[in-house]
Amino acid sequence: MTRLTPKFRKFDDSAVAAIFAGYSADVRRQLLVLRELIFDTAAATDGVGKLQETLRWGEPSYLTTESGSGSTVRINAKGSRGQYAMYFHCQTNLIETFRDRYPDKFTFDKNRAIVFDNGDAVPTDELRHCIALALTYHRDRKAGKGVRLRRGK
Repeated sequence: MTRLTPKFRKFDDSAVAAIFAGYSADVRRQLLVLRELIFDTAAATDGVGKLQETLRWGEPSYLTTESGSGSTVRINAKGSRGQYAMYFHCQTNLIETFRDRYPDKFTFDKNRAIVFDNGDAVPTDELRHCIALALTYHRDRKAGKGVRLRRGK
């Protein structure tokens, strides 16, 4: 039986590729899935433009350099128990917004991250929404829209 392996986008930055190569196989695969979700969400979200993939604080980071529309999204392994996380700028209200909107869908680390356990199913639709909110954070704030969502909506 042939096992199908999803094709992941190539790295433009060799330093980012080296970080991914250093992860355990299980965590690397999960982070590659998050990476694809970030790029796919950016491509599907009006006004975001092309993302820049680089390292910030030694972690793979995704910036809306072209449009300036959003806040940086980072991904990385977390701890030694096979966890991994998607990080958001801690001085925004993004995690608070995600927590209000999706209290039972994610595990949160204070005001900075959504944490996943290796092997757990990732709620893709909800995470895609969170990524889109982060990638449009500055644009929406300037337009007076904000990203604050009411409970239960």
